[in-house]
Amino acid sequence: MKTPHVIVIGGGFAGLSAAVALASSGVQVDVLEARGELGGRASSFRDRGTGEWVDNGQHVLMGCYHETFAFLRAIGAERDVNLQHALEVTFVDAQQQLSVLRCPAWRPPLNLAGGVVRWDGVGWRARLSALRLGRALRRARAGTARPLDDLVRPGESVAQWLARHGQHGELCTMLWEPLALAALNEDPARASALPFVRVLGRMMGASARDAALGIPAKPLVALYGEPARRRVEAAGGRIRTHNLARVRLAGDRIVGVEVRDVRRPGHRPYVEGDAVIVSVPWFDLPRLFIDETQNGGPGAMAAVCHAAAETAASPIVSVNLWFDREVLPCAFVGLPGRALQWAFDKRAVLGENASHVTLVGSGASATLRQSNDTLAALAIEELGAALPSVRRASLRRTLVVREPRATFSVAPGQPARPATTTAVPNLVLAGDWVDTGLPGTIEGACLSGRWAAEAVRRLLGMG
Repeated sequence: MKTPHVIVIGGGFAGLSAAVALASSGVQVDVLEARGELGGRASSFRDRGTGEWVDNGQHVLMGCYHETFAFLRAIGAERDVNLQHALEVTFVDAQQQLSVLRCPAWRPPLNLAGGVVRWDGVGWRARLSALRLGRALRRARAGTARPLDDLVRPGESVAQWLARHGQHGELCTMLWEPLALAALNEDPARASALPFVRVLGRMMGASARDAALGIPAKPLVALYGEPARRRVEAAGGRIRTHNLARVRLAGDRIVGVEVRDVRRPGHRPYVEGDAVIVSVPWFDLPRLFIDETQNGGPGAMAAVCHAAAETAASPIVSVNLWFDREVLPCAFVGLPGRALQWAFDKRAVLGENASHVTLVGSGASATLRQSNDTLAALAIEELGAALPSVRRASLRRTLVVREPRATFSVAPGQPARPATTTAVPNLVLAGDWVDTGLPGTIEGACLSGRWAAEAVRRLLGMG
């Protein structure tokens, strides 16, 4: 019997998780990635000045990322994430006061309530206001499998939802807003409350570990890109980088996948398969399809491409700083109320292979277009104002990384996100923009990858 052949376009978390799932089912998989490295928007590169691997942005996993950890387990990389046993975060407030939010290993949502009530980073009124969220958190937890329409009002923002549930301003500044920014990559005053509540529901899962944070112990390319390559190739599949692909259509039929090796001008072979999974970012979809019957337009994919083109992006800015000594009190620190909300000690995370600190600004529309010098000065100023140890250290190097389209916007009024299946029967979509109900996260990407693999298996009659 002929072995089914599936083409996966895009080598990020979504594409690779779909490819690994299919390869494990006996499907021959070809992964086509336009860049020279795997990873998509969660990738790594060598810093020319130091030779160290630098992630294009610090990515943090959560214990409730069950799909992500299942993918990492499938490629033998689960142990390369340092996952807490329960949520523990060190914060430094605007007055340089350091505090630790440490949640006990109690049944959710009591674990979060217990951690906040015992946290001395905010006053008693702020702590007690968290108890008013108890019913909503229990409902959000149940809502991971059911609609949440009765918990979130139409068009309601995160800030409005928190205010309606009586959350004290101090607690919002110190906890809820940094959490929302990290999860949604959007200003809480603008971000829709619905995906935020879904994230809270997943954090309040069956175990206290669902709310814990996990930091990759390897650069992203080593964490999952290369292990996924080895897993796919061991199963007889192929992963090809530097291969820019476009899907040629004729109505609702795939004619073939046109591939251009960016290193070989004019080289445009066609690849045919039983099915195609498109796992590129939403902003690349409009250029991906060529309908030969409609003068090159997207044809049957027009509605999806139009929605993609109308979807706004939300940026992330990262500033990497090399000091002559360690400056953070632990592996990562929350810096609430600042333009750069988190700082990560890469030496503590990656060991001897790294010596820099990464500061991350989510929802970075206000800082995205500032010069490198301005952003570096801002990072040094904010970190120095929070931690006096920074003032005693010598700065050796700075490196700014901008991701203008790090995630899609979750502000109300954005176009509807697409389903996995499309108007083209043997073409399916994967990627964090697929309508998983989650914001633009690694977990959403891996979930979409599994859905895409399952859709292809049904299409191929594999159950």
